[in-house]
Amino acid sequence: MSAADAVRVQDLCCGYDHIQVLDSISFSVVRGELLVIIGPNGSGKSTLLKALAGILRPHTGRIEILGQDLRSQARREMARKVALVPQQTSVSSAYTVFETVLMGRYPHQGLLGLESSKDMEVAKEAMHSTRIENLAERSMAQLSGGELQRVLIARALCQEPEIMLLDEPTSSLDLAHQVRIMDLLESLHTSHDLTVIMVAHDLNLASLYGKRLLLIRDGRLVGHGTPREVLTFDKLEEVFGCVLLVDESSLDQLPRITVIPGRYLDEDIIHNQRLS
Repeated sequence: MSAADAVRVQDLCCGYDHIQVLDSISFSVVRGELLVIIGPNGSGKSTLLKALAGILRPHTGRIEILGQDLRSQARREMARKVALVPQQTSVSSAYTVFETVLMGRYPHQGLLGLESSKDMEVAKEAMHSTRIENLAERSMAQLSGGELQRVLIARALCQEPEIMLLDEPTSSLDLAHQVRIMDLLESLHTSHDLTVIMVAHDLNLASLYGKRLLLIRDGRLVGHGTPREVLTFDKLEEVFGCVLLVDESSLDQLPRITVIPGRYLDEDIIHNQRLS
């Protein structure tokens, strides 16, 4: 494993009980990279994220986190290096936002679990970084979807991780909140030198924010590279099973994906896409 790698996955086969979901996946993630995992429903994106977080054990293969075999690392040790923001999470409405964010300090606390002055300071800094200081005393039950995502990211940031894993952090959010969350992640990725690995459904958001993309279909890796290398007509048609228009956005000349409704389909569109 290169010293520059935050994550290295070799021939990973993984799943649930005797059901294999991921099949011989290999890739690496450079430290400080922002990687977006994309693919259709049921392709194994969330399973891969759980494997990287140590929640699922590989059937075969190897995962290295910051140069160490994942299997050799205790859960508390892992939590100091890797923070997970799951797609679905249960957060008690009995807690305030500040109390919830402070829970992220658990891996750094002693046996008694008492918060130190440093814990309080780190929690406040995490809230400042995610711009939720004004929500500190608010009950978790009073938050909007966008506010909740920011709190969960702040809690993960409070772990002071080197790697942050996020499972569809913009799902169920409107366009404005999607962009705000992605802008936040990009900012944290830069300012905290975080390695960010996230699952996303929106191919255009993946194109705009992902420095590198990982494309999965049926548990197999079918693309890994820059948005230009991965978001091609041939790859996307094969993986998603529908016709998509792939052209160039005016923003940094990145790939732009448009779904083509059936009423607009004709052979010229498909033929021209295959030639481009």
